[in-house]
Amino acid sequence: MDLIRILCAIFLPPLGVFLQVGFGLDFWINILLTCLGYIPGIVHAVWVIARK
Repeated sequence: MDLIRILCAIFLPPLGVFLQVGFGLDFWINILLTCLGYIPGIVHAVWVIARK
């Protein structure tokens, strides 16, 4: 299941975070980072998935 989340995190970072934590603070941080730049959103999403 983590492989699917990481693939989602690469293509749609907020989706990968949502699948991991739902509508929590990490999801909204990831939305903000993805809006500011796609790469920071990916890095944050992979970090959130790997952390838990």
